[in-house]
Amino acid sequence: MSGKSPKDKTTADTLSDLNIYDPNFSINPFSTYEELHLNNPIIYLNNSDSWLVTSADLITEICSQPHLFSNDISVLLAGLHSEKPKVRKILEQGLPQVPVLLMSDPPDHSRFRRLVGMAFSGPRINIIESEIRKISSNLLDNLKANKSWDFISEYAIPMPVNVIGGQLGLSQNDIKKIRPWSDAFTDRLSGMIDEEREEACAHAVVDFQKTMEHQITLRRNYKYNDLLGDLVSASSDGDKPLSNAEIVSVIQQIMVAGNETSTSAMAEGIKLLIENPTQMKLLRQDTSLLKNTVEEILRLASPVAGSWRIATRNITILGKNIKKGDKVMLRFAAGSRDSEMFNQPNKMDITRQNSKTHYAFGRGIHTCVGNMLARREISICLEHMINKFETIELADYDKAHAYNPNVMLRGLKVLNIETKVKN
Repeated sequence: MSGKSPKDKTTADTLSDLNIYDPNFSINPFSTYEELHLNNPIIYLNNSDSWLVTSADLITEICSQPHLFSNDISVLLAGLHSEKPKVRKILEQGLPQVPVLLMSDPPDHSRFRRLVGMAFSGPRINIIESEIRKISSNLLDNLKANKSWDFISEYAIPMPVNVIGGQLGLSQNDIKKIRPWSDAFTDRLSGMIDEEREEACAHAVVDFQKTMEHQITLRRNYKYNDLLGDLVSASSDGDKPLSNAEIVSVIQQIMVAGNETSTSAMAEGIKLLIENPTQMKLLRQDTSLLKNTVEEILRLASPVAGSWRIATRNITILGKNIKKGDKVMLRFAAGSRDSEMFNQPNKMDITRQNSKTHYAFGRGIHTCVGNMLARREISICLEHMINKFETIELADYDKAHAYNPNVMLRGLKVLNIETKVKN
């Protein structure tokens, strides 16, 4: 396999003690990524008993070989305390977790991709777009004219939550549960919660499963023109239709991919534009740059910071002996800032020609199936924000911005901004 060779053993030894589970690592990991790119693009981390891969070329190569690096990581994402008696007893009241899409390998993955891909077709996303625009406009119209407000709680969370809730046929009461459900999913995969929180997450997971099974049953009896209806009715020659448990597991992934990550990308995007006023001005002057701005934001934000793989056999990469069963963390956020691929990788440039080659949606056969929906949500968010507000500034610029502790996902907790409505 290709890649850059290590240069400095002392530096490499220090980097081996990096703890990617440390909440402080999420705040600003980018200088560390630079060190890793220069000195050790693949390194064994003592604190997590896993390999960390940061270079773009190695990430691409590993993603292209699912037979060597498995995506069946359901055991790793089940939760630290999932086998504790109390947690297991709660989860047994719901449906079995099925490894689908991001947690499956061919040939099963191929079947899921074909069937789920039908629900995320271009025509379906175009239908959803009108709902995105309406929801976005309503949220912004309900704000006071000129005020300081938390962009995340008042817009970046409710916008994708209401979009996905509508496509799942949920009532307003159940839509209010989407964020707690999504938090439960992401907390379980974070690797950073205690047993008490794991139990609370298990209750939320079961509540979600039962709610969605009811909606699936309705669509098995009647035709619904929504994304969930598309999943229920999806069929392909030679493919077994999706079961209830499979559909619920797919929706769970959609909620994380289409909720948490969209929220994080929108928030980070607004923050980046505020911190780069020349880029904000350029976008306001030339809205044809909107699509590429979305790609540059996704490149820099990389809300899915990394994803696990499991080695299926012994393999040597750049002289490093990876053993069968070893955990491998592909750090997508680092790949998206690799200077071998991107000139001045830490600089925001909305005219960058290759922004779209980022790793925000993964790579290869496991590229996020909901990427078109996420792109559309982020694009509408930016369009509406710059059209409505004459100025957008950080309200707490001097304060350190806190990020949610999660080894796989990177997102701001709060983003307080000050806005002035256009006359």
